[in-house]
Amino acid sequence: MAYRNLRDCIRDLEASGRLKRIDSLEPDPYLELAAIQRRAFRASAPALLFSRVKGCAFPVLANLFGTRERIRYIFRDGLRDIELLFKLRADPRDFLKKPGNWTRLPGILARMLPRRARSGPAVAGRTRLSELPQIVSRSPDGGAYVTLPQVYSENPARPGFLASNLGMYRVQISGGDYVPDKEAGLHYQIHRGIGPHHLEALKRGRDLPVNVAVGGPPALTLAAVLPLPEGIPELCPAGVLAGHPLSYIMPDAGFSVLPIPAEADFCICGHVECAGGGSPLKREGPFGDHLGYYSLAHDFPVLRVDAVYHRPEAVWPFTSVGRPPQEDSVFGDFIHELSSALTPSVFPGVHEVHAVDAAGVHPLLLAVGSERYVPFAAFPVGAEGKERVPQELLTCAFALLGNTQTSLAKYLLIAAREDDERLSARDVPGFLAHMLMRTDFSRDLHFITRTSVDTLDYSGISLNQGSKLIWAAAGRPRRVLAVELPVDFSLPAPFSDARLFAPGIAVCRGQAHTAARGSAAEDMQCLASRLGTGGRPGAGDGADDPQAALLVVVDDPDFVCADMDNFLWTTFTRSDPATDLYGAGGFTHCRHWGCSAPLIIDARRKAFHAPPLEEDPEVQRRVDAWAAPGGPLHGLL
Repeated sequence: MAYRNLRDCIRDLEASGRLKRIDSLEPDPYLELAAIQRRAFRASAPALLFSRVKGCAFPVLANLFGTRERIRYIFRDGLRDIELLFKLRADPRDFLKKPGNWTRLPGILARMLPRRARSGPAVAGRTRLSELPQIVSRSPDGGAYVTLPQVYSENPARPGFLASNLGMYRVQISGGDYVPDKEAGLHYQIHRGIGPHHLEALKRGRDLPVNVAVGGPPALTLAAVLPLPEGIPELCPAGVLAGHPLSYIMPDAGFSVLPIPAEADFCICGHVECAGGGSPLKREGPFGDHLGYYSLAHDFPVLRVDAVYHRPEAVWPFTSVGRPPQEDSVFGDFIHELSSALTPSVFPGVHEVHAVDAAGVHPLLLAVGSERYVPFAAFPVGAEGKERVPQELLTCAFALLGNTQTSLAKYLLIAAREDDERLSARDVPGFLAHMLMRTDFSRDLHFITRTSVDTLDYSGISLNQGSKLIWAAAGRPRRVLAVELPVDFSLPAPFSDARLFAPGIAVCRGQAHTAARGSAAEDMQCLASRLGTGGRPGAGDGADDPQAALLVVVDDPDFVCADMDNFLWTTFTRSDPATDLYGAGGFTHCRHWGCSAPLIIDARRKAFHAPPLEEDPEVQRRVDAWAAPGGPLHGLL
């Protein structure tokens, strides 16, 4: 069904049993609603429509995109068409070779550009920021914020839809130093499409208009998180996903200086002041984020609010962000499914990428690339005894780190498809084993230091600054991975409690980390030195002896070894490559760092890290009671 608005979607989901109305509970937007949403996601519950919310006149909708099945159901009509459009982008020649397969293309293209409207339901009512649902997810949060916003801006140099950007950026609507009802925080991170628009406005000394829509056709919410190349407006695939051209109320109607989605449930219209070549900044946050920690308070642009509109009987959709998996994880998986065909065309030589959700998405990117530069250097041994080594893989890796959202990756592990046609980046344990078997640690680790990193990652040397690692592996297996901890595996004090987590991967306990930000830890240097001179743990005399090729030092081995998600989250969110990687026999040659096995990662909590997210015990008890037999949420959570 092609939903014109969120109300169409709600009616359809309710009729099919995929949405439940909750009339007998009046949850508090402070902590309770977010706790319910997180529990509903974990339970794969239906979408939940709360008709009564404490202190608010608007109903709220939770868990709309909470399952893969439901998100595919919501976009079932547009899914085939968007896949066809992406296929055309990936291989335009197919259109010429098989024109009979493209009979739907004219209709698809006709839906890509929005329709102009003089008015629409979205501007039927007026309200204020303080009257919107003030949803606070966790008690340390700096206030309430919009969790599913559609932040729309246009390039001041090229006004109009074709140079527009639709993004999902945190918009704080209460708390902090923001003037109530007049100001909101606009938290957009590095490598976001609104950034060039803001820069252009600053150059011109003119305010940057920004509209923040909430609700409306679900396709607009999904489009706001699509990782499209710069210059491709998100509104184009949004119309295809929606199954109909989207209607926008144009500026000449007098409601806003930017277009407003005609069927939106809410729209916050405002501007960022840019007169004089600068923009006012205010402290935004702290808030829990998708890495599983709090993003601390930092200065971000202020959105001056000009008007807040809403449609009749508007519904406020929301989510809660935290350590994966969460509702946004389903978005990520769905987007990967949609855009997988584009990977080879956007990144030549790359066959597959996987931003690992369990590791917080950006900290760990796995990729399968090509190694074709020297085809006669074949596995196991090619002409004149030449072996395959990473060469084209490095070109692929730099392309990944130079384009779209993959540029935010901190650890990029890339392997050659030529070594194993069955290798998949989605099989994380198998991929790690493939890498550890083939890596030459003296050659295959490539660091990029003091570079831009994800704003939400606090493992680096400062906000937005840290390091990246390209870890490339190609060619023959170099070692056998240990499947049990060898009897001669020993570590110097104060390291203890060693255990084998996975083939070739050992985990041990370290003492509390005390080094300053950006400084090497003395105890880790001593550990690496000891292993380099006293033999490698788990390594015998030859390549056929099982080895523990990776050693991860943590605070709590029991937690880390409980499952793969805990291991990935701890290892890659709590380490900065240039600061926290060590190795037996470490050396520097021509500014290239290498080592012999094992490679050692210091994944302990550091004093300068942001604190991890925690649940409020009292709120959890209330949710437990509502979910118990006889409670209003029994059978749902």
